[in-house]
Amino acid sequence: MKDIDAEINAKIKSAKNILIVSHVRPDGDAIGTMLGLGLALQQADKTVQMVLNDGLPASFRHLPGSEQIKKQFQGEVDLFITVDCADFRRTGKQFENFRMPEINIDHHVTNEKFGQLNLIEPEAVATSAILTDHLPKWGLEITQAVAANLATGIVTDTLGFRTSNTTPASLRQMALLMETGINMPELYNRALVSRSLSAARYWGAGLSSLKTMDGIVYGTLRRADRKEAGYGGNDDADLINVISAIEDHTVGMVFVEQHDSVKISWRALQPGVDVAQIAKYFGGGGHKAAAGADIPGTVDEIQSRVLQTTREMLNL
Repeated sequence: MKDIDAEINAKIKSAKNILIVSHVRPDGDAIGTMLGLGLALQQADKTVQMVLNDGLPASFRHLPGSEQIKKQFQGEVDLFITVDCADFRRTGKQFENFRMPEINIDHHVTNEKFGQLNLIEPEAVATSAILTDHLPKWGLEITQAVAANLATGIVTDTLGFRTSNTTPASLRQMALLMETGINMPELYNRALVSRSLSAARYWGAGLSSLKTMDGIVYGTLRRADRKEAGYGGNDDADLINVISAIEDHTVGMVFVEQHDSVKISWRALQPGVDVAQIAKYFGGGGHKAAAGADIPGTVDEIQSRVLQTTREMLNL
């Protein structure tokens, strides 16, 4: 680890124009990691572009530096970094013919190690937690603005420290970030509690669709549901985390209809269940307890197949 820290530090020091990218349909950890690293690099007098193929979800516009996130990059870059992205294809279509990143930072067990340097720590509760440990080793300062973003990444990926991989170390990381003076209750509320009326209406459509099958509880969100609810995103508005609270089931799932594909999220609702293997089978990835995939086709075409495969791979 000392060697890779030294190599990353050297690449950062020699770079001037840096591009940071994360995955499509970004979550709190993708955004928190990107902004935390980006702001820390800017404090070190680096020119930084932060790019998300799908742009910034409205629910994270309160974060420091969020106005800097763009949908496309411009010009030449001499250091390319991906964060919280297990599969390079998930950076989006604009990077299909772009070079592989010099630095790949992630905590997904399914990471394909596509970077020149790969800082992958599957035991970390979030990629933001990795940066909390490593930024000082690269000579980068964790200011209050940086800490607010990293804290958001940690609290969202752990669902407020409710996931099974929460450790004393992750709580100490949060304490370190809080010592910068961040307003943790406000960040927690915005990330995990507060929801727009349109998101609540969208949840209503998903909850009314709930079905069960052999230990699986699943919901379906269609494009028409988004339109009727007035929800502007193309995700599930965190409905999967609501389903994850349902008792007496083994797996929770959400099928979210896209333009020409279906985004699927899996959550393990019992200890020892590994849903990452299922997501990887369908070209996705994630963690044992939480994973996702994006499958071409319509809900009607793929839902029964995905449910059957999930049952078979988990012996349900």
